[in-house]
Amino acid sequence: MRGFSTLASKASPAIEILRQTIPNHPKPFRQNPNNLPPNIAQIEARKLRGKSSLNHRFSNSSFKNKYPPQPVDHKSLSQILSRKDWHLLLNHELKAGRVILTPQSVVSILQNQENPLNSIRFYLWVLNISPLFDRNQRARVVLGNALCRKGPVLLTPDLVEEIRSCGFQITEDLICILIVSWGRLGLAKYCAEIFGQVSFLGLSPTTRLYNALLDALVKSNALDLAYLKFQQMPADYCKPDRFTYNILIHGVCKAGVVEEALRLVKQMEGLGYAPNVFTYTILIDGYCNANRVDDAFRLLDIMRARKVVPNDATYRSLVHGVFRCLESNKAFESLSLFVEREPVLPKIACDTILYCLSNDSMAREAASFLRKLSVRGYLPDCSVFNITMTCLIKKLDVLEASEIFGSFLRKGLSVTLETYLIVIETLFKGGYAGEGSQYLSQVFQAGLVSNVFSYNMVIDCLLKAKMPERALDMFTEMQQRGIAPTLASFNTLIDGHFKVGEIGRARELLATLLQHGFKPDIFTFSSVVDGLCRLNKIEDALGCFAEMKEWGVSPNTVTYNILIRSLCVIGDVARSMALFRKMQDDGISPDIYSFNALIQSFCKMNKIEKAQSLLISMLGLGLIPDNVTYSALIKSFCNAGRFRDADGIFLSMEANGCIPDSYTCNLFFNALLQVGQLKEARDIAEKCKQWGIVLELAPFPTELVVLWELGWKLRMRNNNKQLVLVNDSAQGDDYEPEVGPLGKHPGGGDLGKKEDGDLGHGEDDPAVGIIGNDPPHIVAQALLCFNDKHIYSKCEESYRLTESGELHVPVDHVPEFCTGPCLAETNLVLHCLDGIMEHFLFFNKATTKDVRDTILVACSHGGDLDVAEHIEADGGGTDYIGSKATIYALLGIVITFLGQTFLL
Repeated sequence: MRGFSTLASKASPAIEILRQTIPNHPKPFRQNPNNLPPNIAQIEARKLRGKSSLNHRFSNSSFKNKYPPQPVDHKSLSQILSRKDWHLLLNHELKAGRVILTPQSVVSILQNQENPLNSIRFYLWVLNISPLFDRNQRARVVLGNALCRKGPVLLTPDLVEEIRSCGFQITEDLICILIVSWGRLGLAKYCAEIFGQVSFLGLSPTTRLYNALLDALVKSNALDLAYLKFQQMPADYCKPDRFTYNILIHGVCKAGVVEEALRLVKQMEGLGYAPNVFTYTILIDGYCNANRVDDAFRLLDIMRARKVVPNDATYRSLVHGVFRCLESNKAFESLSLFVEREPVLPKIACDTILYCLSNDSMAREAASFLRKLSVRGYLPDCSVFNITMTCLIKKLDVLEASEIFGSFLRKGLSVTLETYLIVIETLFKGGYAGEGSQYLSQVFQAGLVSNVFSYNMVIDCLLKAKMPERALDMFTEMQQRGIAPTLASFNTLIDGHFKVGEIGRARELLATLLQHGFKPDIFTFSSVVDGLCRLNKIEDALGCFAEMKEWGVSPNTVTYNILIRSLCVIGDVARSMALFRKMQDDGISPDIYSFNALIQSFCKMNKIEKAQSLLISMLGLGLIPDNVTYSALIKSFCNAGRFRDADGIFLSMEANGCIPDSYTCNLFFNALLQVGQLKEARDIAEKCKQWGIVLELAPFPTELVVLWELGWKLRMRNNNKQLVLVNDSAQGDDYEPEVGPLGKHPGGGDLGKKEDGDLGHGEDDPAVGIIGNDPPHIVAQALLCFNDKHIYSKCEESYRLTESGELHVPVDHVPEFCTGPCLAETNLVLHCLDGIMEHFLFFNKATTKDVRDTILVACSHGGDLDVAEHIEADGGGTDYIGSKATIYALLGIVITFLGQTFLL
């Protein structure tokens, strides 16, 4: 749609030029229909209503017998319609009998024109031959779809001149079709401009033209402009009809403004037009858009009271609307009650409910609904039952799904071959060969397998169930019944035997294929290449790939992807990249699978920059990366300690049209937890909650288990979801530590707060403990953390953290500190302090966070463990860290966060 506005702006002056070329064209006289004689008024009314009046020649059976249907040469007709003398050539073809006008042939020709302008030319020529053909609704719909799908076709002076030079007229019908197509493409202003100048085309505004304009404006979301044109109708002596009001009601309901829709309904009733089934259907959809489900249900009662029978669209709008504005479970409950109250079971409503349940993977609810309805004699639509059985088989036990399937067969439901094969394949895969064979026999008894296409489907089903012998028996039986196999039959067998590892039998089938006179196609070669790659015969696969040219078969994206993926699996990324470049040189555009194989390989090799470069190329080609792409990059960044880059990639997913899945979210969440990035992990958890993704914690580190064994545990208050980390072995039974609300640090209560703005100790006082008035027994309890033999036990005494906040570790011994027991035990001391006091300060004015940051920087980037120097540098711009040693430095923080996560 992006280019349509530009096209419209170029074509807008077209009518201005046309006006200049016909300066004295008389403006058509607009007569008020109310002043017409009765008989003329009736004729005009019929025109305004637009009732179909198909040419009797096309519905006459003798005409059909005289001119039996013949295949249409669309290529020749396209060439004729592209010439300047196209109308003369068409007349010649008609006289020669090479073009026979029937409704079917006209629709076929309109559908198969690549150039939408050719469709307009042919349609105008048909109207010139048979003017009443403009009432053929199907032809009009097909033409409108072609103009929308391949257009827009703008009304330029050249087009107007061409139509007139052929002796044709620009009819009201053509203008309506063009306006509606422009509206579907979003060209609202262009629609209004052309409508305002139809008088220069020899037309006058009518209710039908106004309806087409209003419909176009509503579809292009120009509701204000639609109302403006609606108000201009009386000035053009055009009276709104039921179609006019339904169009406007649809527009306001789509916007969720139901009150305005109800006002329009009253206005319509005041003019003598009672709401019909389309009006009520639109209103039901509007109520659902406004989240007024109860009103939507009540509207059905009003329809019954007024003896308006709901149609299929009414029930579909209701069911889809309820599922759209309510949670799936609540929507199912409401609709189940509605169906139970209905004296006559609305089949289309039940079908739609089943469809929505299946789409939402609510297999248990769908099974329950089917059982309830079967008691009332309900038999679902075949296509809906196919979708439902697919859902049941995926989510329920195979025998339970099979039982439901069998119960409806016994009730007389006609099931398609596709549905049978879904059940048969699942039964065979689940080891229920007897039940599967029974249904397979029923397939043949029902006469569903009667041609080569149905046999191919059965053979494919057996091969997917890993039953190659039975598939070959079926292939033999098909030939014994006189049904000749096709190339697709052989391709199916070859692919299936390769996938089960029977390479010898696959080669025999390939030889048989050649003996039958078939030439291998792209599907044959792709199956062989894929089968050889599955058996790790990469060189043979490459040889087969090279042989394709000798057979005149060009490889496609699938063939290249198979080889690229297989080479990446064995670590031959160089040849994968060479094949990737060859693919592009051959004019074949790589897809997401081509890129994913290479990106995953580069990430495994820690060549992240190359993987990023491929991601950029991928986006440049307009491809949308999926979770496989992003999870590979995120994992690689996390392993390299580049958590900022990983976070940037994760946050860009949704913006690029890819919602993270459970695997990607859990991968990044646990990676952040392991390095102590709690704030970022909490942000990820919040986003996952919005997406409905449940996070699973990775296995606890060994140090966490040791910590709990030492007596540390999470103490939780259930009444207000508060938690605190305490050490029972270090505290008395009567001590109750102050705690903060969930998500805040333990110790965030009133304890330690100083009144009158006093922030605590004076300059001469030793700044130890919580900032504020520190209860002596609490400070003493905190200082015990330094001397607890259960905490500092294995760390060399000279390397231990002191009450003054210093770590006296020589620079050359820092690696030993970071990889030995001192790191874990020092962090236990820090967590012991945090568990008792919130704002603990050492004698050197350092906080526990300062000590942690000093350790992080030293263990990640090297350097000394001088806490005072770190304070002076104000943090020094520490970055995210991925060093294995620093993982242990933050285990204590993880404990608190884990507890909070479990409480969410």
